[in-house]
Amino acid sequence: MKDFIIINGPNLNLLGIRQPEIYGKDNFDDFIKELNSKFTETQVDYFQSNIEGEIINKLHEVGFKYKGIILNAGGYTHTSVAIADAISAISTPVIEVHISNIYAREEYRKNSLIAPVCKGSISGFGLKSYSLAIDSFK
Repeated sequence: MKDFIIINGPNLNLLGIRQPEIYGKDNFDDFIKELNSKFTETQVDYFQSNIEGEIINKLHEVGFKYKGIILNAGGYTHTSVAIADAISAISTPVIEVHISNIYAREEYRKNSLIAPVCKGSISGFGLKSYSLAIDSFK
């Protein structure tokens, strides 16, 4: 069984350049390297897509092969019943992660359709949210 995979949703490929005042100045490619150096006893794989169906397909593909999935569904968090259904259909536990504090932002961001089917949710700690998610599996 593989260790962990991070699945990032729409617009997270623009980390470091998109609204740095909210999402920070670090890009995710550099961050994933740092994460793998920090967690030397585990392998952290990474996937990103702006397309809902690709995220669902990836959940189906990895949802029986990993110890844990860290999912930042981006805007799909608030809209995708299909992603919630995909999480419900797999056996690997999923931690919902958000870089910003979704509860301190626009009203619609406070509603997560995926939170009820996840093991837990972490938001508001910047990229450290991903590290906290990995720690939560130990």
